[in-house]
Amino acid sequence: MNWTERRERFRAILSGSRCVHPGSVYDAISARIAEDLGFEVGIFSGSIGSMSVLGAPDLVVLTLTEFAAQAYRICRAGNLALLCDADHGYGNALNVRRTVEELESAGICAMSIEDTVLPHPYGLSGKPTLISVEEGIGKMKAALSARQDKRLVIAGRTSALAITGVDDCLKRAKAYEAAGVDAIFLAGGVSVAGIEAISSEIRIPLITGGGAGSLADLDWMAAHKVRVALQGHAPFSAAVQAVYDTLRALRDGVPPRELKNIASTELMRQVTRADDYQRWTKDYLGGA
Repeated sequence: MNWTERRERFRAILSGSRCVHPGSVYDAISARIAEDLGFEVGIFSGSIGSMSVLGAPDLVVLTLTEFAAQAYRICRAGNLALLCDADHGYGNALNVRRTVEELESAGICAMSIEDTVLPHPYGLSGKPTLISVEEGIGKMKAALSARQDKRLVIAGRTSALAITGVDDCLKRAKAYEAAGVDAIFLAGGVSVAGIEAISSEIRIPLITGGGAGSLADLDWMAAHKVRVALQGHAPFSAAVQAVYDTLRALRDGVPPRELKNIASTELMRQVTRADDYQRWTKDYLGGA
């Protein structure tokens, strides 16, 4: 498949003056729904990948192969420009290279590589820690050298705001910018003061989480170099609750015809692209 156009669209958002919310997606149907509703960007995170593929919590037990395969299923389902949280690149800098190769082939438009120590090492107190700035730089350089399509966005992700503070976060952001990344992804501990401090010292755009007040104001965020502002991953939790409620109702004896909040036939035809398949059946199989 040709991934060029969607990567160009994502690049246009990064180089523009707006801030957009991405739709959190986890499979082909959720990606199509996000696209149909007008989301310009989708976000597929490691945590949602772990839950949707393995039914496991976000402990980096999902493998790169599993994550890349699900990212491909999302990308091939439509034309949504997909941003992936590629965690720590599944290992050291050499593993980061492999991560970029696999996710680029899967059709994503952008990925973040973070500098958190992952997975949790033996004997850790439970509090997250960061790799050294030098190792982080090596990972960013490895990611950049591995991509073949220069339209693919590589974002340096750091949780320093939440773990070590603004000064260390700024040091890391500047170092990753100097290494050549296309954007800085601020994960955790995001605040007005933090965004103001980082955005005033770097030239490249920001990807962040959202929040209340100014952090929920897309115009304010845009004015401070934020181009993509996440809103969490509520769609997956909502889907879990819907499946739970439906199965519980059936188990409790509710007749299928009395179930609530069931997708209409029209919506199911839309998200499965049934009209396309009906046309292809007629064109290629002689169907009615």
